[in-house]
Amino acid sequence: MKNYLLVVFSLFFSSLLQAQEQEKAPIKGLLSGSFESTGQWYLNDKERNLEQDSIPLRSNSYLSLNYNYGSFTAGVQAESYTSEALLNYNPKFTKTNLGIYFLNYKTKKIDATLGHFYEQFGSGLLLRSFEDRSLGINNALRGGKINFRPNDNISLTALYGKQRSGFDVSKGSVFGFDSNINVSSLLKKTNYELSFGLSYVGRYEESYFAKPNFSELTNAYSGRINFSKSNFYINGEYNIKSKDALLIVATNKITNDIIKPGSAALINFGYSKKGLGFDTTLRRLENMTFLSEREPQFIGIERTSLFFNDRIMNFLPSLTKQNHSNLSNIYVYQAQGGVNIDPTNGIAKAGEIGGQVDFFYDLKKGSLLGGKYGTKIALNFSNWYNLGGTYTFEDQFGNYAPNYKTDFLSSKQKYYSDYNIEISKKFSSKVNGSLSYINQYYNNRYITGAANLLIKTNIIAAESTVKFGKSKSITFGLEHMWADTDRKNWFSSSIEYNHNANWSVYLNDMYNYGYDINEEQISRGVDAFKIHFYNLGGSYKKGSSRIALNYGRQRGGLVCAGGVCRFVPQSTGVTLSLSTSF
Repeated sequence: MKNYLLVVFSLFFSSLLQAQEQEKAPIKGLLSGSFESTGQWYLNDKERNLEQDSIPLRSNSYLSLNYNYGSFTAGVQAESYTSEALLNYNPKFTKTNLGIYFLNYKTKKIDATLGHFYEQFGSGLLLRSFEDRSLGINNALRGGKINFRPNDNISLTALYGKQRSGFDVSKGSVFGFDSNINVSSLLKKTNYELSFGLSYVGRYEESYFAKPNFSELTNAYSGRINFSKSNFYINGEYNIKSKDALLIVATNKITNDIIKPGSAALINFGYSKKGLGFDTTLRRLENMTFLSEREPQFIGIERTSLFFNDRIMNFLPSLTKQNHSNLSNIYVYQAQGGVNIDPTNGIAKAGEIGGQVDFFYDLKKGSLLGGKYGTKIALNFSNWYNLGGTYTFEDQFGNYAPNYKTDFLSSKQKYYSDYNIEISKKFSSKVNGSLSYINQYYNNRYITGAANLLIKTNIIAAESTVKFGKSKSITFGLEHMWADTDRKNWFSSSIEYNHNANWSVYLNDMYNYGYDINEEQISRGVDAFKIHFYNLGGSYKKGSSRIALNYGRQRGGLVCAGGVCRFVPQSTGVTLSLSTSF
């Protein structure tokens, strides 16, 4: 079957290239590239009972080179992890090797790639391959992709590949087809925008069961529609995943006895005009863990490839406000798209249901509350819950047999909530500031499966920037968190000086106090005493090159970007980063 699909794809690829022979771009060569390196020297820290890592000096380095010649572009990315990758990056990133290579052919109607490529269908609920070096993610597909645009209103994409895992690829094969049609442009309508899209993603992996009760080819389908008129917009997407073996979280093994489908529904709508707007996003996920291999690979005794966001095909970001406050990112929500029915800690969940609402309003300049320069108000509310339904742990004979049946629109246990307001104001031509209040609810047992704690926080954060001279500025920040359980109260302060567009320095500190050392912790890998988490650093930028140096303490916990998180361990040390492009 796989060979047959490869033959069909190759024939389709070659025929389209032949059809485009007359579309020749001017012949010229251009070499471009970039280099990025981050090195860390881990140190002893007696106050935290931390000993220097067995490999104290580690670095991640990336060299990308692209050469364009007419309609063709060839590219490579060499990667080096010396002596090993930074702490808590995927151990499969090791030594020096070629991580990415590709050959691309692009004209007005054809965009074809052989080798490694990145792609996203719709919002990514079925497929998203991307790179995020800060999170240690590079799940590029290695194979072939072709995009055909017969006109400006129709786009068709077909692909085949295997997902990158370290310097290797997964065992499972990924097939995909995506279509996007701009209906309003085809109908020559200019007073509104209407488009829709259809997607298919297949994952084929041979099963080790002699007689699997599920198909070795998992099929997933998606339909989406987008509409906007004047200041209003609405879009929706629905995804279904065919029945497949359920992954048992406690063992990280699939079962041949429980076969379940998956689904995802997403609705986004809003209204926006100058000075006023709102945006609402609602989502329901059920059994939407979609991996290029059904079972995660064990890395060490306790961790699996999921811990490093490895071999995950789809994109399930947390839909909450991405706060820039340091303290608001201590208890961070992670999207709950999978199934976990575990009798040892009483957890029974099959996904999530909830949403978030953003609202902003600008008080007019010259008004009583707006003042001379105006005032901006931003509100955000997010709530997330477990899916309502019936969950069972055992069969009629008392054997462990997890099962569930959900209700489509009902909810059960509350996972998380975040209610916040931010007021931003410009006081003069040289001074501006903001004040934020954040209220959080964090069900740790259901979100992470760690300690059985419900954590409620209240956070106040203030920030102000003062400009002086032609390009100089200083930014001050103060924050405080009151928490009723876990590590209790936190205080944070920061100061940043920007000398000009080229260089800046900063100093920040986070301090935990009021902690009861006998109280159950959220996890066992955190600092369990009063301590300052300080960081001092600076950066210099010239053209497209930047160098940054930092010394300080890294708090153990989650680090998130764009709604995707990775766990980082406790550490103290020096970090040097360098990046340039040409």
